[in-house]
Amino acid sequence: MSQPGFRVLLRWTAEAAVAAWSGCLTWFILCGMDLTAFTRTLVDIESITGNEERVGLFLQAELSRLGWEVKKIPVDAKRFNVYAFAPEEPRPAVVFSTHMDTVPPFISSSEDTTSIYGRGTCDAKGIIAAQIAAGERLRLEGIKVGLLFLVGEERDSQGARVANQQAPGARFLVNGEPTENRMALASKGTLRVEVVAKGKMAHSAYPELGESAIDKLVEALGRLRAMQLPVHPEIGPCTLNIGLIEGGRAPNVIPDHAKAELLYRLIGPADELRRQIAKTIEGLAHANFGLEIPFVRLRTIDGLPTMVAAFTTDIPTLRKLYPDRQLFQDVSENARLVVSEPLGDVAGVWNEVPESSWGVVGPDRVDMQPFMPV
Repeated sequence: MSQPGFRVLLRWTAEAAVAAWSGCLTWFILCGMDLTAFTRTLVDIESITGNEERVGLFLQAELSRLGWEVKKIPVDAKRFNVYAFAPEEPRPAVVFSTHMDTVPPFISSSEDTTSIYGRGTCDAKGIIAAQIAAGERLRLEGIKVGLLFLVGEERDSQGARVANQQAPGARFLVNGEPTENRMALASKGTLRVEVVAKGKMAHSAYPELGESAIDKLVEALGRLRAMQLPVHPEIGPCTLNIGLIEGGRAPNVIPDHAKAELLYRLIGPADELRRQIAKTIEGLAHANFGLEIPFVRLRTIDGLPTMVAAFTTDIPTLRKLYPDRQLFQDVSENARLVVSEPLGDVAGVWNEVPESSWGVVGPDRVDMQPFMPV
């Protein structure tokens, strides 16, 4: 990688992310892999965060069969990251990385003439298939890369935190996520907040004797929804999602406890936002601040289309893995991957890349709308 002229895989075409359709021709096998079947097999292995063991074992077996040296990096009792590399190059200069876990609920795979459907087709099991295929193509061309597949990205980046302490020493990271087949200029951060309200329990026939925690929580959430959040002219707005609400004991009991779990998408440092949240709900509830993953700007390449990733990735958690702290990123769609065009260059677009870098690359876009398989 340090020699002039070495070219690095920066992104793949959307068609090459999983497979391609070419007129009346059947799906082709590339490097011994039927990419459509491989993607569907991955999708059909349920791996909602916490349940990644089976998909990890499958990838370990398949990569070993293809001739990769495979290491399991333990994360907890049954979960592990998968790190693969060419036996003759244990410290590759370039590593392709993405995650094995998905958000709930599990949706099994299906396909039609243009698309593959199912949970994780693009976020990120289709990307796993694409990265393996690209790695195989590059090996045939004499270029050795590493593959790093992580657990826990959708929840707390637990796998990335473990991987961060066991750096393979690569200079370049290409991270796969759904970016509409563009390079990400930036990736929004995440701040999880638990809002807790307390009251006084009483029989609902005598509300004057109690104090409703749910009433307090509802008012606190209303204030938070009305709170002005920062906006960046290039990155877009900081956003709020109220994801979970729970509280109370029975319909005829004044509730003494209620809480909600919130998630903010960050576009900058969170210190001021934390202060604003605490002040806004003062007297009604209190905020417990949980996981925070910072907003990051990413390195791009002249001539390649770009976008802003409105979601969070493992990249900020992998800062020790690639100490130069420069990055590329590109991403894919969660519920549906379009594969209607003929197979292009699986190795994607190539460019001269000086210095050490990080990156994010992948096809299509995240689509979290409710979906029923075809």
